[in-house]
Amino acid sequence: MSTYYDNADEAKPGLVRRGHTDRQGLLRKETEDYLRGVSEAIAERRAELWHPDHSSPDAFLRSVAPNRERWRAAVGDFCGPVDPGEPLIEPWLEDDVLEAWWVTIPWRANLRVRAVLALPENRTGRLPVVLAQHGIGSSPERCFGFDDDSDIYHSYARRLVNDGFAVIAPLHLTEGPPRARLQRLCLMLGGTLWGLEIAQYHHLLDVLLQRPELDPERLGMWGISLGGAYTLMTMPLEPRIKAGIVCAWFNHRVRKMVADDPRHSCFLSVNEEHIYVHGWLREFSDSDLCALICPRPVMMQTGKADGIGWWPWIGEEFAASQAHYEKLGVGERIVWDLHEAGHEIQYESGVGFLRKWV
Repeated sequence: MSTYYDNADEAKPGLVRRGHTDRQGLLRKETEDYLRGVSEAIAERRAELWHPDHSSPDAFLRSVAPNRERWRAAVGDFCGPVDPGEPLIEPWLEDDVLEAWWVTIPWRANLRVRAVLALPENRTGRLPVVLAQHGIGSSPERCFGFDDDSDIYHSYARRLVNDGFAVIAPLHLTEGPPRARLQRLCLMLGGTLWGLEIAQYHHLLDVLLQRPELDPERLGMWGISLGGAYTLMTMPLEPRIKAGIVCAWFNHRVRKMVADDPRHSCFLSVNEEHIYVHGWLREFSDSDLCALICPRPVMMQTGKADGIGWWPWIGEEFAASQAHYEKLGVGERIVWDLHEAGHEIQYESGVGFLRKWV
């Protein structure tokens, strides 16, 4: 006798439906189990796809160049010719310490790139620059302390200006559903929303780093949450960024994406369609993206109370990142700022890191 019935013509309708439901449920579980297993085999694929040469920094950069190009292809390369046009500069904020403007720059067709540019009021010479990138559901204003009742951002952009840095705070698309909609359009064009907005960073820097107040050789990036993602994803493709701080994003990528666990949130189980990158888990863990940043300095800021990740697992990923720096003899250039708080900026450690490397 078969599992449910021997002859479908003689079976009750409810039994046919039960057979279909049971088989569908089992097929879903089998498929997910298989795909999870493939995802978790990234270490084996890394040996096939990555061939780092740690004999010297130049040799290392040459050895990971093919991986860098595959990362560029994964997010999508939207760089190319831009439409001419003068930036629109509008006053936004001024006090005794800083002055700031909203800058709107033509890019292509009707699409423009927007950011806050903030400078110390009393400045001399060309200033070190920090790209201060906000997270999802947030804004450049929040980087400066506005609309941040829970004080996650700790006014870090404003404090950077107070400490002598110029700040460029880009505006990116910030809500999940609109990001998902535009991600679908990007995917059909062979790219991602990540790649589109990374290309906009390129143009923003092309324009603003020409300003006489800014030193294009002293450029850092510090992003929180989704802004931390953009820091980790952009630095491999933007060599002008000399040092970066990835706050509240760096993770054990495979577990973050596919492992449901009460100790952290898992993207597989939430509606964050805009997050995904084609082929991400085939080749690029977070430590692999760090390899594409190496030997430039990078800091990860992780809160033990931050629900985005389980910090011992993040420690494993950091150790894999650190290994590249140690083998090149530049271990002091990578730092894990592990703290007892949650999903938030750690200003003092971050500004100290930037003062050293930018």
